Amino acid sequence: MAELKIIPVPTRILTEEDDIAEAIAYYAGAEVTGDDLVCCAESVVAITQDRYVFPEELEISGMAEFCCRFIPDYGSLASPHGMQALMDVEGKWRVTAALFAGFLAKLVGKNGMFYKWGGKEAAMIDDVTGTMPPFDKAIVYGPAEPDRVAQEITERVGAFGAMVADVNDLKRSRVVGVSAGIDGALAAQLLLDNPFGNASQKTPICIIKNYRQYQEGERA
Repeated sequence: MAELKIIPVPTRILTEEDDIAEAIAYYAGAEVTGDDLVCCAESVVAITQDRYVFPEELEISGMAEFCCRFIPDYGSLASPHGMQALMDVEGKWRVTAALFAGFLAKLVGKNGMFYKWGGKEAAMIDDVTGTMPPFDKAIVYGPAEPDRVAQEITERVGAFGAMVADVNDLKRSRVVGVSAGIDGALAAQLLLDNPFGNASQKTPICIIKNYRQYQEGERA
């Protein structure tokens, strides 16, 4: 079997002026073959879609200040700004009701229900992106239509497939979107060591070389 190798791809700072598929073609296109999987950090995809807001642009409500107290300190919604950003897109009453219902569900052993009931952005929103200024202080929403984005990347660079992923340094790797035919759960396991560098490294893209052979071998 061909060697499986993960190659981080350096870029400049990407903004809402960029098309993510075109940016990947520019910075990584020469490295990509029809056997490879192209992976991109979800926060960078969202930024190129103009899906972010700065804290000073938000009007913080008393309800947001109250509700954020019930989120663990490490969560993106633990700040009033993060909670307000969520309420602005999902609705304050939905978020508040989901928080209360999620607390009751936890009492009977069902964890994580707030993130299920609080709307799609409850699990996606990042109040600290870990990227370069000016986005290091921005609250970033989840990317829109991530499966479509992954498919566009695949077709633009001629890869075996593409994946939009939410990965951090705490050994968490979550599939946000994948192109057709890609086993996202399998690919996500390869990103647990977080090959992305969204901050000063400026490597929000990586290529998993020879992923096609790897996926076919795992399925055999």
